Amino acid sequence: MDHRNAVRRLIAPVVVALGLGTLGVAGVSQGADDAWPAATPKAVCGPGSLPETSWQGRVPQADYDSGRAAQGYFCNTKQVAHQGSSGGFKVQRYTDPSGHTCAFYDSTLVAGRDILSNTLNGSGLGVQVLDMSNPAAPVKTASLVTPAMLSPHETLLVNPARGLLVAVMGTLATLPGVMDVYDVKTDCRHPKLLSTSPMGILGHESGFAPDGKTFWSAGIAGTLAAIDLTNPRTPKLLKLQTGVVYHGVRLSPDGRTMYVANIGSPSATGISGGGLRILDVSQVQDRVRNPQIKTLSSLTWRELSIPQVAEPFTKNGRKYVMEVDEFIDLFSLKGLTSMKTAPVGAARIIDVTDPVHPKIISNLRLEAQQPERRDAEWSDPGASFPAQGYAAHYCSIPRTNAPKLVGCSMILSGLRLFDISDLAHPKEAAYFNRPLTKAKGAVILPPAIGSWAMSAPAYDAARGQVWYTDGNSGFYVVQLTNGTAALLK
Repeated sequence: MDHRNAVRRLIAPVVVALGLGTLGVAGVSQGADDAWPAATPKAVCGPGSLPETSWQGRVPQADYDSGRAAQGYFCNTKQVAHQGSSGGFKVQRYTDPSGHTCAFYDSTLVAGRDILSNTLNGSGLGVQVLDMSNPAAPVKTASLVTPAMLSPHETLLVNPARGLLVAVMGTLATLPGVMDVYDVKTDCRHPKLLSTSPMGILGHESGFAPDGKTFWSAGIAGTLAAIDLTNPRTPKLLKLQTGVVYHGVRLSPDGRTMYVANIGSPSATGISGGGLRILDVSQVQDRVRNPQIKTLSSLTWRELSIPQVAEPFTKNGRKYVMEVDEFIDLFSLKGLTSMKTAPVGAARIIDVTDPVHPKIISNLRLEAQQPERRDAEWSDPGASFPAQGYAAHYCSIPRTNAPKLVGCSMILSGLRLFDISDLAHPKEAAYFNRPLTKAKGAVILPPAIGSWAMSAPAYDAARGQVWYTDGNSGFYVVQLTNGTAALLK
């Protein structure tokens, strides 16, 4: 079978289904002297590991044929628990005032994909609520099935300050952007619906001011909505900005500076100029009448694909963001003709101490994401599917002050953990990957096998554990071993 022709037939419906539209994205061009970032030094696997058999991040066809892939790939990790059979884009962790610790995760990648299979196997629909009192035996206490929670896409967030769980009905196919707000402070095991409203206009991704009073709904159809949640029972629209194509938005501790995963600027020829955009949103935070949003700077990079999110943190008095790109340069369709020319953005650490002059200081990449490896990987299961492949999707950090670890969902390569103690020289610390090796039945989108690790991980630092979901196999509790748990302290 000609895989490239197969991908060409798939690309249009997949792009629409993922809520990314049909816009074209111009490739990012930098100077010829700019070197492509090198792969991050790979982890040294200690006792009890079951390492990868090929280069860093790869699961080759030969491992499926031999049965090796079914055993999984573990480096300085071990599985503590598993729940459900599907997952989405976010895992959120929250401990309520009574001491109950809960996990919240969306159970589907796109609207409708897992409804039949999750109904038949009992995994549950919508956002799953787990009592994590004993992480080795998660107990499902609720399934949230209000409109936004059925298909939150990438919007699901919890605000610890106020104990609010919020999501917007995601993707372009699920207009007009219904937003659900839940109280999880009273008892996180049994969230209480406070409001359902149309405030999350064209929602796709989101952001939360740390004080929990402003929720931001980013719609890549060209909108950014600021929503007042001072009274979560009656959300109010504060600001609607149009003509922007934003993905995840994250905010500084005071809520006045926004770090935007900017997909790019729309024009008659498509979208261009993507990367990191830093905005002054102080007038929204201060509740100024008719607030204005000011662009402070924009930054791009040669290997840019689709910017996903930029998580802010600090260290030694300086400010940084942990930025991650998803997929390949999907809209320019470079990957349909030659995998070597398809940019895989992966992830990077950016110094934003001076918000007008941000600077990339290091990159986090796998060998499987490097241009020279791409053609050899094309026939690996899932590698030729543009919304899967050897690419990144989400990264998250366990804390905002001097984190030593970052966890990234890197789709076919699973959960990857990087040691960022030295911000300029990150190195891989551990990984955990459980590819699905047999088709599990009714799914709408391919591929039927392989990993689909897409979620932003959550962390239990006290126990040295990471929680994440794989779209093809569900929710996992992963224990860090061989000393790597110390990186969460």
